[in-house]
Amino acid sequence: MAAETELTPTSYIEHHLTYLTTQVSEGSFWVLHVDTLVTSIVLGIISLGFIWLIVRRATSGVPSKSQAFVELAVEFIDNEVKNTFHGNRHVLVAPMALTIFVWVLMMNAMDILPIDIMAWITENVLGAHNWKIVPTTDVNTTFALALSVWFLMIFFNIKVKGLGGWMHELFCTPFGKNPFFWILNLLFNFIEYVSKPLSHSLRLFGNIYAGEIIFLLLGMWAATGVSGTIFGAILGAGWAIFHILIVTLQAFIFMMLTVVYISMAHESH
Repeated sequence: MAAETELTPTSYIEHHLTYLTTQVSEGSFWVLHVDTLVTSIVLGIISLGFIWLIVRRATSGVPSKSQAFVELAVEFIDNEVKNTFHGNRHVLVAPMALTIFVWVLMMNAMDILPIDIMAWITENVLGAHNWKIVPTTDVNTTFALALSVWFLMIFFNIKVKGLGGWMHELFCTPFGKNPFFWILNLLFNFIEYVSKPLSHSLRLFGNIYAGEIIFLLLGMWAATGVSGTIFGAILGAGWAIFHILIVTLQAFIFMMLTVVYISMAHESH
């Protein structure tokens, strides 16, 4: 962190929660979060590139540790998808589920890295005073992912049921085909369609963001003196261990909700 005249809880937290931004064009109100975009892309390349590399080198004999790990992950995701989605899962749904799980897990896992050490590295190596390294603490990331799933859900609704069948479902469920209930049916379905991307994105964002805030509070405690450093380090290590479960569970939940939404799009009410 750059030198400051006085470190206060407010300035400390504001520093770590400030994005590195740039305007899309001069005078535009559209702003890009450079740190979120760059970190997300790099983590995607690293994680999915690792899987691709292991698959390319896979052998039919005794697998290496890395191959066994990837095979275990692929089999686990495939079994979870099979239990939820009853169509041809290998064309899109299972690979998409694996991609989402691995990518979201990697983005969540950045929250476990020591926040002050990472801030020092980004400032002194990258020259960036503000750089948030956890993409899923940015609601733009989680909402973009959820919105992508939402568009896929609509696409499969139209592909499987046809445009007419999907419109019929919007206006005729859950209260029947009577024209008197058309508006009410549409209102109920509208609420469902709006709530899905909101709950899908905010669940992931809220849990990871809360974890980051706790790490920041523990970091402030560690700066209060020797006793604060000791207890802050102990509690920080304990929270980091517990947070491993949270980041994994949230990636799994996000992946399973994606599969459930796509599966629902293939079914008729």
